[in-house]
Amino acid sequence: MNKHKIVYMGTPHYAKEILETLIEAEDMDVSLVLTQPDRPVGRKKVLTPPPVKALAVEHDMKVLQPNRLSDEGMFEAIQSANPDYIIVAAFGQILPKNILDIAPCINLHASLLPQYRGASPVQQSLLNGDEKSGVTSMLMEEGLDTGDILETVEFAIPEAMRLHALMQQLTEDACSLTLSTIRNFKAITPKAQNEAEATLCKKIKKSDGEIDFDDVMSIYNKYRAFEGWPGIFTANGTKLDALVLLDVDSRNRAAEILDMEGETAVVGCKQGSVKIGMLQPAGKKPMSARAYCVGRGLKIGDSLV
Repeated sequence: MNKHKIVYMGTPHYAKEILETLIEAEDMDVSLVLTQPDRPVGRKKVLTPPPVKALAVEHDMKVLQPNRLSDEGMFEAIQSANPDYIIVAAFGQILPKNILDIAPCINLHASLLPQYRGASPVQQSLLNGDEKSGVTSMLMEEGLDTGDILETVEFAIPEAMRLHALMQQLTEDACSLTLSTIRNFKAITPKAQNEAEATLCKKIKKSDGEIDFDDVMSIYNKYRAFEGWPGIFTANGTKLDALVLLDVDSRNRAAEILDMEGETAVVGCKQGSVKIGMLQPAGKKPMSARAYCVGRGLKIGDSLV
């Protein structure tokens, strides 16, 4: 069997799963892995390898961790691997032209390009309340996610799906799409992206998680998009969790407590209402919404914040 020779570039869990798929495929031969340098993680700043490196080391693969692909020796290392394809998934660096010229460079981007080029496509899709998302395999060029489209796979997003579940679905789709694109590469006609439809998304900042109580859909979509980090929180730093969207049309005073249901609080927005299960004041442990309200003497009709 003629194997496809692969140089692989990626960093987070999404990229790790794609690498694992390539390792397990009998017709793929990954000879070199590039990933980001180890980074300090957590309060104790423990130097931690990226998920892609951890997997590659487990399989005794050659791993390089350049700060930049223009670093000395990177071009030569990739060229000497003589790859048929360079596969890239959430690597976090732009590929310079000399590397793009070594072999077809295929990127697995977690959006339906040209929508959501850039760093946070999955979060942006949830923030916008999109009904569908997907993964695109594309030929890389010197621009940011601007290359010709090879293949796409679409996924209809359930209304209550949050970031981690959507990311897992798109990761699974990206794994199968990677194999499909490599195996069918010579039969695929690349299709130019429509620049008129292109949108760009930025890296998420902690401050993006702050909410007000104007529009319930804004709160709920941030809750879905910012699962894990940065989460959602009020101006005074109180975090909200375990949200259930109740209605999008009612008119209320912002942050008005409309009802208490068991351990939850129903809270109104200027438009719409939401049931909140958990609250966590800054610097304190999470507690039920009822315990939060009781502890502060808040009752129906009062403002939550």
